[in-house]
Amino acid sequence: MSETLVKNNDKKILLNTEPIVQYRDVTKSFGDVQILKGINLDIHPGEKVAVIGPSGSGKTTIIRLLMTLEEPTSGDILVNGKNLWKMDKGGTQVRANEKHLREVRGDIGMVFQHFNLFPHMTILENCMSAPVHVKKENKEEVRERSIKMLDRVGLGNKLDFYPSQLSGGQKQRVAMARALVMRPKIMLFDEVTSALDPELVGEVLEVIRDIAINDEMAMVLVTHEMDFALDVADKVLFLDQGVIAEQGTASEVLEHSENERVQSFLKRFRRV
Repeated sequence: MSETLVKNNDKKILLNTEPIVQYRDVTKSFGDVQILKGINLDIHPGEKVAVIGPSGSGKTTIIRLLMTLEEPTSGDILVNGKNLWKMDKGGTQVRANEKHLREVRGDIGMVFQHFNLFPHMTILENCMSAPVHVKKENKEEVRERSIKMLDRVGLGNKLDFYPSQLSGGQKQRVAMARALVMRPKIMLFDEVTSALDPELVGEVLEVIRDIAINDEMAMVLVTHEMDFALDVADKVLFLDQGVIAEQGTASEVLEHSENERVQSFLKRFRRV
């Protein structure tokens, strides 16, 4: 299989030309409102993709479809070559059942805006819960891995703390550790700094930067942090009114775009 050379954080990495995620003519409507209008997108193993655009353009919907939190109105999403939302039954493609969805999305992790931690569990228990109870992994192995991940995000000294005892930035770092414990091949980040106080944003971005540089997983980051996207992303998508209005390298989209809509959007983020 041929390979494509790309640049990531001053490192040259090889991306297999066979995508790990494929969107094919994907649409999504809520009632009479069409949010996505025929999305076509390839995400390769190890590729870091930033998704930017104005509010209501469909950014979060793109990743919610991949995490099976929303179902597409039409079109196909493939993960590792398998159709996420459809399955074969007697030679016919039918709507996927829950078992199929769980199997195909098994390599996908997601970090949300609002942490979604279990308040009655310690942060160590939060990290261990899904691997032990959902994937039926060995408890001691999961515990060791969870401690390692919490230490990686700077919280190894707070294993017995509860979410209510942590700052917003710390909660978000726990959410990242919890997702990493599942060993995903694709990690989704949904504007993970938008609910944080400004002084806490940097600590969370630093953890994501570390993941982007040192982990081989593909990443999709819905973000309004333009400098950060320029720093970590291999590819940037600009969404506008439900379509990918522009895509290219981070530099092409964020520094050299000739698209007037992109330029107008980015003016809001440029330093004076």
